[in-house]
This record gives sequence, structure tokens and C-alpha cells, in this order.
Amino acid sequence: MQRFTTYRHLQVFLVIMTVIGMSFALFFLQRHMGFSPCPLCVFQRIGLMVMGGFALIAALLNPKSIAVKLLLWIGSLAGIVWSTGVAARHVWLQHLPPDQVPTCGPGLDYWLDTLPMQQVFNEVLSGSGECATVDWRFLGLSIPEQSLILFSVLLLTHLLILWRIMRPMLSARR
Repeated sequence: MQRFTTYRHLQVFLVIMTVIGMSFALFFLQRHMGFSPCPLCVFQRIGLMVMGGFALIAALLNPKSIAVKLLLWIGSLAGIVWSTGVAARHVWLQHLPPDQVPTCGPGLDYWLDTLPMQQVFNEVLSGSGECATVDWRFLGLSIPEQSLILFSVLLLTHLLILWRIMRPMLSARR
């Protein structure tokens, strides 16, 4: 078991999970099911791709330096923390009473064309009525709930990676 929890194997696991998550979103949900991603879904995907990008670099380089490993881990962690937070916000919006759901606004493309980037972030993160809609469920879970579970597992994987990075330093102190 310890062989499969090496630094490099864990990074490869993150890359594989990124590919699976993005493939599911792009090919199954978008192409096969015909769903268009809401702004919060787009933001979740961005964080997942950031995590996957840093994990891919870490897996390919397999750096020996603890500082480089930590730097790559922080970048990867930032991406998945972002995705987890946005997914949690998305789940929260979906569980609001109907009278408290924000009204639908213009799409993300319009916001990107007309608003400053800071205001785009504020608008997206405040959510809209389209983000509160549950279009599909699997095993009783909405897409954001499924995403939140996946991202939580990936966050726990990051804790294991941190332990693998720091373990040699902790062992040396004994």
C-alpha cells in the first residue's frame, strides 16, 4: 500500500482524477446530455484544471527538493480549494428555498465582455437562478453535490501528499 502512496503516484492520481472529472463534464454532461455549464460550474472546472496542471508538472518532474514539492503542492491545493469552495456555494444555492434563489442574470459571456474582472468574479460567486436549478441527479445527488464529494476526496489526497512531503523532515528530527 505504501508503494501506491508515493509522491509521484499521488500526483498521477490527481492528474487521472482531473482527466476523469473533465471528461465527465465535457463529454457526458455537455455533449451527451446536452447541459450547458452555469458560471459556477465553469469556475469549478477552472480550479480542477489548475489542480491537474500543477499535479501534472509535479508528476513529470518528480522533484527532489522539498521546497519545489511544496510550491507545486500549494498551487495544486489552491486549485482544489477553489473548486471545493465554489462547489459548496453551488450546493448551498441549490438548497435555498425557492423564494430566496437569486434571479437569473445575463450569461458569463456577457459579463466577461462588459464588466471588469473583479465584478465578474463577484457576480458569478453570488450565483444566479440558473445555478440553483437541478437538471440531473445520479444516486440522488445533483451535479454540484457529486463534484463536492470528488473535490473533498481530492482535498484529502492533498493532505496525504503534504504528509509524504514533510515525512522526511520529521524523520530527520528524531
